[in-house]
Parts: sequence; structure tokens; C-alpha cells
Amino acid sequence: MLENYLPVLMQVAIAAGFAGATLLVSVLAGKAARRNKMKDSAYECGMLPLGEAQPRFSVKFYIVAMLFVLFDIEVVFLYPWAIIYKDYIVAHGASIFWWALSFVTILLVAFGYAWKKKALDWSS
Repeated sequence: MLENYLPVLMQVAIAAGFAGATLLVSVLAGKAARRNKMKDSAYECGMLPLGEAQPRFSVKFYIVAMLFVLFDIEVVFLYPWAIIYKDYIVAHGASIFWWALSFVTILLVAFGYAWKKKALDWSS
């Protein structure tokens, strides 16, 4: 049974060797470069690096991002439903349709609430 794992072990060994060799070459070649104040400063597309390193984002950005992830994940839950829909109808009847419709209704109510609260409005 060990011979079945031999290709996997070889791939892991080659990947680890490549990563180690790349890091070693980087360290050896990096020490050869001359350092000065200009090379060590942050490059900002030709602009002088002034201000904070991490700009502050509006809370709206995070709210929209969380809503996107939330609705995206909920849509992913509809894929298994769509895959078994025909087989389930034959075996158990149309109850699956009503369950999915209630799920989508809850999604639409949540989306309407977010819309009413202007969580998706970028202008304010």
C-alpha cells in the first residue's frame, strides 16, 4: 500500500525542495544588493509616502461586503436544491418547491430590509 503514496511523497519532496531552494537563492542574492535610504523607502507609484499606511474605510464598505458574502452563501445553498429537484418531486411531491419558495422569500425580505435601511447606498 505504501507504493500508492510514493508519487504523493515525491511531489511533496519536490515542492519542499523547490521552495527551500528559492528561499535560499533569494537570501543569497538579496545580501549582495547594496542598500540605501532610497531603496528601503516604500514605493508609492512615484509619490512620496505621506500619511497613514492603512487608510480608514467607511463602515458602509464593510456592511456591503458582509451583505454580499451573506447573500452569496445563501445562493450557494440553492444549488443542491436545484440538483435534486426533479428526483425529489418524483419521490416526495411538490413540497420541495414550497420550502425553496419560503427560503427565497426570506432572502427577499432581508434584501428589502437592507435596501430600506440604505445599507447598499454608496452616496451617503
